[in-house]
Amino acid sequence: MTKNIFEYSKENMQKAAETIKNGGLVAFPTDTVYGLGADVYNPKAVANIFETKQRPTFDPLISHIADIDFLPEYAQTDSRVMDLARHFWPGPLTFVLKRKDKNHALDLVCSGLPNIAVRMPNHPIALELIRLSGTPIAAPSANKFKSISPTTAHHVYNSLGDKVDMILDGGRCTVGVETTIIDLTTKDIVMLRAGGMSKEELEEYTGEKIIISHGDPNKPSAPGQLLKHYAPGKTLRINVTEPQADEFYIGFGNTPQAHLNLSPKGDLREAAANLFAYLRFADTQTNFKGIAMAPIPENDLGLAINDRIKRASYKE
Repeated sequence: MTKNIFEYSKENMQKAAETIKNGGLVAFPTDTVYGLGADVYNPKAVANIFETKQRPTFDPLISHIADIDFLPEYAQTDSRVMDLARHFWPGPLTFVLKRKDKNHALDLVCSGLPNIAVRMPNHPIALELIRLSGTPIAAPSANKFKSISPTTAHHVYNSLGDKVDMILDGGRCTVGVETTIIDLTTKDIVMLRAGGMSKEELEEYTGEKIIISHGDPNKPSAPGQLLKHYAPGKTLRINVTEPQADEFYIGFGNTPQAHLNLSPKGDLREAAANLFAYLRFADTQTNFKGIAMAPIPENDLGLAINDRIKRASYKE
């Protein structure tokens, strides 16, 4: 076991909370992917997130909280916001809300924007860490900027090594892709990033048409809007039905020629959970020059999967 990966225990959770309180970095599991966490009110610690990930500071971070009733203390809310929080949290859904005040300690987390992104993760280790730390935790995915997101503790270590003070091992993440992000600062609900909560689920509950916006990649209003993101080292081709001989082929559904299949039975939730792990594995296969991905339907979590692989395959 590597020296900075820690199994769950009360002692290790207390140690992780003290690390957060003292301005350190702790990688921890969530329902979606592993996050790289720091005290949201400590600008030096938040700056260390950007430096460790090599992430530009114009790309805002998500704050993680552990109690729904804390949300009105942290951001501007109304009855719609609180109703959505009580229905969908904890879960893979992030809200973009107006900042409550001009607390300059939050400027870096928000990349200087007037809004703040907040979520409540559905993972017992994440929630316990936030509560023990006594502060919201800023946490993007715990990997190098633009590379494949981590869904296990060892993925974190392989990407960031000992730059992280502690990596809490909570096993494999169940959702496998990052949160859906919705903007609640306007009359209409606007999806800024497809993710672990489907558009259909949101529309069924709200009775509203969810507007999709991909934002401005040069001035992101939420994480995950850059044109190139989540990328393997190898060239990735998508919507491939006939892979080339030198390509590692990741299939979906009935693709018997695939080297790995995201979901042989065509289950999009299974495919989302496997996506980043399979991309990482394919990227390590030295006898292949590239990676090819089978077509993925655009419905349900397919929207999030296609978003990730399109950005992963983008050629700068």
